[in-house]
Amino acid sequence: MSEPVHIAAIDAGSNAVRLSVARAYSALDIEPVHVERYPLRLGESVFVRPRFSEEIFKKAAKAFRHFRELMDDFGVTRYRAVATSATREARNRKVFVRRIKQKSGITLEVINAAEESRLGREAVWAALGPEAPPRCIVDLGGGSLEISILRDRTVEQGAQLAVGTVRLMTTLELPGVIRLAEAEQVRRYVRALLESKLVPRPNLGESIAVALGGNAETLANVAPGPRQHGLPTMELSLLRVRLPDILRRDVRERMKAYAVRRDRADVMGVAAITFLTLGRYLNLRTFALPGVGVREGLLQEIAREAFSRKEPHRYNAAARQLLVGTRSFARRMGYEQQHAEHVRELSIQLFDQLQAVHHLPAHARVLLEAGALLHDTGHMISHRGHHKHGEYLALNGDIAGLEGRDRAVAAALVRYHNRKSEPAGHHTAYSSLNNADQRVTRRLAAILRIAEALDHSHRQRVLKIRASFQRGAVGLQVHASGDAREDLRDAHRSAELFEKEFHVRLYFRQSSAE
Repeated sequence: MSEPVHIAAIDAGSNAVRLSVARAYSALDIEPVHVERYPLRLGESVFVRPRFSEEIFKKAAKAFRHFRELMDDFGVTRYRAVATSATREARNRKVFVRRIKQKSGITLEVINAAEESRLGREAVWAALGPEAPPRCIVDLGGGSLEISILRDRTVEQGAQLAVGTVRLMTTLELPGVIRLAEAEQVRRYVRALLESKLVPRPNLGESIAVALGGNAETLANVAPGPRQHGLPTMELSLLRVRLPDILRRDVRERMKAYAVRRDRADVMGVAAITFLTLGRYLNLRTFALPGVGVREGLLQEIAREAFSRKEPHRYNAAARQLLVGTRSFARRMGYEQQHAEHVRELSIQLFDQLQAVHHLPAHARVLLEAGALLHDTGHMISHRGHHKHGEYLALNGDIAGLEGRDRAVAAALVRYHNRKSEPAGHHTAYSSLNNADQRVTRRLAAILRIAEALDHSHRQRVLKIRASFQRGAVGLQVHASGDAREDLRDAHRSAELFEKEFHVRLYFRQSSAE
């Protein structure tokens, strides 16, 4: 296992500032270590007077100094700190960002609404896995309501509404008991902005809808529904029944009745009205709560970058000669050039995209290319058992530049390029390798097997591959020219070694060629 990287994410929202520290072993294996919340309500003054006060500056400096100390204590080497709605709207945000840097050393990035929504989506996709793709993701924060209507992983409709809970509470002056007329005013604000920004009106019915943020989590405790895909839910019909009780209480009574903090109790009523209005507009009965948000999206990206190769692959003279010699030998064996070269190209795309998972050294990429070029050379001897014949030819043929351990790895890749044979200690090439090289071989064979299957038709329909990482799963988005269903079916069947070696599930999606 690779040495872990300690990473952190900070989300400076409108209602509070939060820190998450994690230990990342790969892009897929991220272990939470510490979470801290600092009760700094950036939106309280900004939504009335669009400037941060000097008091906010001082409180923010104290919060970020504390976070810096925590990050140092945990040995954090990579982090990203972002600020959202309230800071975006503050006219003195540049001074605020500079002050944070001066007082804490933390670089704070003010992100736009689109980036905020994207990070939330990334967190949801990583948390839910491929079996439960959401149709809708909503994030109700202190400053705004972000809505994404999805088809697979594509945003069909998106909107940002200025109806965050702190914003409405402060602008409409609703700090405590909310009378019926005031509740109707909140509902009309939310409904009006939905009708102006989310057109045409989506009808989601029984689709999976996900809600992010502390407002949703608080209300899910008040109006819990049946679990969906292992996730807690907020039942809107039950929330509607309990709404009058929430609205008639003042902040102190809500704190006692619902066991919530003051800065959550004062916005509960506004949040409940907003979710009920949204549910009616989208024709939803429940919201599932994955318990993630912007910070988890940040951690996913930081981990991916930490374990991904940044510099381009530059082969030295020996590696280039190895490929020249391998290609020359494959040509003499009458290889099907278009298919072999396409499998080679798909292999290195997969190698590069999956660097954050496999952690293989750069030289392994060259051996993967060699195995791809040689994988079908055994057909020269016989179509039946060609994987075994190819292994023999790779071990004993005259291949300039391919010697010793490299030759054994390449020969083993030829043997294991399809589902006919699994790595075993009695196979000639594989048995000659030490444990570390056997592990490299298995991982390369798992990649080669997927690449070869993606050209099962020998028609070079799959052009480009993009990897994404979810909870216990790797997604491969395949850009194809024409109908690649035959290739994708074979790739699904060829995924077993990959899933066994990397302890993940592998799934595929096809999109049109770019």
